Amino acid sequence: MTAIATGGPVPTWKAWWLAVRPATLVASIVPVLVGVACAVRAGAIRPVAAVAALIGAMLIQVGTNLANDVFDHEKGADTAERLGPMRVVQAGLLLPRQVKIAMALCFSVATLAGVALTLFAGPAVVIIGLASIAAGIGYTAGPYPLGYHGLGDLFVFAFFGPVAVCGTAWVSSGSIPALAWWCALPIGALATAVLVVNNIRDRNTDVVANKRTLAVRFGRRVALVEYGLFGAIAYFIPVLLLVLGWGARSVLLPLLTLPLWILAFRRLVRLEGRALNAVLGLTARVLAVYGVLLAVGVALS
Repeated sequence: MTAIATGGPVPTWKAWWLAVRPATLVASIVPVLVGVACAVRAGAIRPVAAVAALIGAMLIQVGTNLANDVFDHEKGADTAERLGPMRVVQAGLLLPRQVKIAMALCFSVATLAGVALTLFAGPAVVIIGLASIAAGIGYTAGPYPLGYHGLGDLFVFAFFGPVAVCGTAWVSSGSIPALAWWCALPIGALATAVLVVNNIRDRNTDVVANKRTLAVRFGRRVALVEYGLFGAIAYFIPVLLLVLGWGARSVLLPLLTLPLWILAFRRLVRLEGRALNAVLGLTARVLAVYGVLLAVGVALS
């Protein structure tokens, strides 16, 4: 049992639950689902490889969450003025050493999943997995943390989009269909849009911590344009796929989430501070539902 000054005792299991941040796992699950759907559409699927890819992706996500928790605290980015969900190290619920051990364990097991995937895709898949782990740690740690130098958006787009979607399609089918590259774009865009909301919310405290996100470097207005651009990409791609003959009308299923995204965008423009936590959650739900509908649409087409 641990405790914080303002909230009384917190069960240890709950502290770990908060550290894992299960709500964020949608960002790792959705690309795998879409990648598997692209493999099904190509007519080849390896269920064992798909499951191993999912396990690896989720463990890398959890490990990254733990890394962010402990390293943001050590760099002074997480303070009592934090606007987002509770971070367990900053709140005193878990020790930095405990979180670092759990992080290492997650990344180690994810590496084992990658080794297993070499049976299907060769040693190159381990390189992809190690690169994903390095990006997860390097987002907040190391001599040049990506998130502190405005590179977080680029790496989130790359690793939750093309790397995750196309990598899953590759290990699940033995090849990367052209359709997977197209489907990776909206998934990467919406995953990065979640980060944009986070950065807009935290830009004032990030300045104090010398965390130079794009929202800090260029201001709130440019970040809003970035969010709008990612939405435009997400809702243009399904239409393009249909026009180019890459799928049947079922690929338009993700357009059903457009009203939700518009609602999130309008709230992002209007709200500030802790009120943006609801927008963060809404954007994550858009990503989840969009991804499931895209996977279903691609498989059915």
